[in-house]
Amino acid sequence: MTNVRRIDETISVAPQISPEDIPALAAAGFGFIINNRPEGEESGQPSNVAIRAAAEAAGMGYAEIPTVMGGMTQAQVNEMAAALASAGKPVLAFCRSGTRSCNLWALAEASKGGDPETLIAKGAAAGYDLSGIRPVLDQLSARA
Repeated sequence: MTNVRRIDETISVAPQISPEDIPALAAAGFGFIINNRPEGEESGQPSNVAIRAAAEAAGMGYAEIPTVMGGMTQAQVNEMAAALASAGKPVLAFCRSGTRSCNLWALAEASKGGDPETLIAKGAAAGYDLSGIRPVLDQLSARA
């Protein structure tokens, strides 16, 4: 199974997963997968259709919110927040390295009023530096 990094009890992030990883992820307690990779971003990447099929076969929820670094939109932040809210079970979000998924999670949490300092600390504990998006986290949190 891929390198899963736990952010908190509700979400973990990981680099690219494969359909073959899904049974082990389900057995580990994940109930929902969020795919943050655009289809065909990299040669050899498993198709989103194959990952969705494996997730659904394992009884897991699945959402696709394809993003690119530096190009995340408010609509994607809202989609991530909605997916996280609807999951009801531990979520695994993935992209090429896990960074986009962690950033998008933090932005979604800030948009719901999450404390930027806490979000940055959770990201750091999982090995991700969210300090570069601190100004946006502050803005989103203040508007919530």
